[in-house]
Amino acid sequence: MKKIKIEFTNERIIPASGLAVVGAILGKCDFVKRCNRMDVTPNRSQHQIKNGDVLLTFIGLLTMGKPAYESVHEFDDDPDFYKYALGIVRSVPSEETLRQRMDDIGSSMRSYILAENIRMLKENGIVPGKLPNGYVPVDIDVTPFDNSKTKKQGVSRTYKGYDGYAPIMAYIGTEGYLVNCELREGKRHCQKHTPEFLRETIRMCREITDEPLLIRLDSGNDAAENIGILVETGCHFIIKRNLRRESKEDWLRMAREYSKDIETPRDGKTIYIGSDWKQVSYKTEDGEEKNITLRIGYEIINRTIDKYGQFLLEGDIEADTWWTNLGMTDREVIGLYHAHGECEQFHSEIKTDMDVERLPSGKFETNELALELTILAYNILRMIGQESIGRKGTRTKHKVRRRRLRTVIGNMIMMASHVTEHARQLLIGLGRSNIWRNAFAEVYTAFADFRL
Repeated sequence: MKKIKIEFTNERIIPASGLAVVGAILGKCDFVKRCNRMDVTPNRSQHQIKNGDVLLTFIGLLTMGKPAYESVHEFDDDPDFYKYALGIVRSVPSEETLRQRMDDIGSSMRSYILAENIRMLKENGIVPGKLPNGYVPVDIDVTPFDNSKTKKQGVSRTYKGYDGYAPIMAYIGTEGYLVNCELREGKRHCQKHTPEFLRETIRMCREITDEPLLIRLDSGNDAAENIGILVETGCHFIIKRNLRRESKEDWLRMAREYSKDIETPRDGKTIYIGSDWKQVSYKTEDGEEKNITLRIGYEIINRTIDKYGQFLLEGDIEADTWWTNLGMTDREVIGLYHAHGECEQFHSEIKTDMDVERLPSGKFETNELALELTILAYNILRMIGQESIGRKGTRTKHKVRRRRLRTVIGNMIMMASHVTEHARQLLIGLGRSNIWRNAFAEVYTAFADFRL
């Protein structure tokens, strides 16, 4: 085997050329200008490095999957390229400036960031994917962030059994675009302040699409107030019910008597599928009390023999029920709710692919800002991934419906290139050894040239 010799050169080889695509997407709006005009430290003199430069830098780090403040040192060897690629006006902030300014901004820009996210999706022609039945899914769920062995503000015991945060996320479309999120203390119950979050999410979803929405919620959000909001706003929904004190035996007796869809996949296992109806009372925002009769879909499984052939002394009853206002069959409702589990994949991509789980600051409001900026970074990566599907050099044996963020970061964002300047232009040279180079060029052109 030949010995490889390592040498240093003065060539401008950039390891994260994909930030040029990130800058092209963010450069279409006035978000940075609005951030620069917002004075978050009124008692201090005017900053040389503007708020927009700080936020652009952190979004760039998020799209690289490196949200730690010290990761900004990766820009040190060629700051001019990163400044140009991301659209930074003055200069890339230092680690200390980045940390201090993020603390200063805190949660004061939440409304700006959420509005910018909607504007970014619309200006790039993003249309959330629909289900085969024509509804646009909106999946809302809480996912704990493990921040064990830290003393960060708001870190407390989560329902998963470790210390951390318990943010709530809302995704729209079959692709899973992140439309809203809220950082919460780990110990907070998932229903607390969820009605306000639900109203805010529905309003933003209406800005993105005119198609009918299908809201899907877990049993932790089985509350009459949530049902009332969804009914009053004209949304379709599936909410997993919390049986609370309801008896599984009563559900089994009812299913045996009334269910017409009975299946026996093996000896000792019987599945009953059907619907029941129940009255629900809720209050509107005006305080008016209303009563409605709502459909309950159910799937009751009775096991008298386990999967190993062992007879059970007492039957094992599994009862799953859902609130819904859909007019579909019981099996279709069950299938649509099971598809809600796909949002766990989206959670995983945020926590592992983007490495956002252990948030960078010890201050709660700063971590709120970091999570809100994650909305923009996550959607940019999702947009790049969706745009790259089917491009030359990226075709796969099986049909790809959505590209994982880890693939986007590894193959598109962290793409090495040779950078030169000629005739007042910045040229990015992509080597012949990279099979993704054609897709990169086409994706950059698609976003840089796109106009509604």
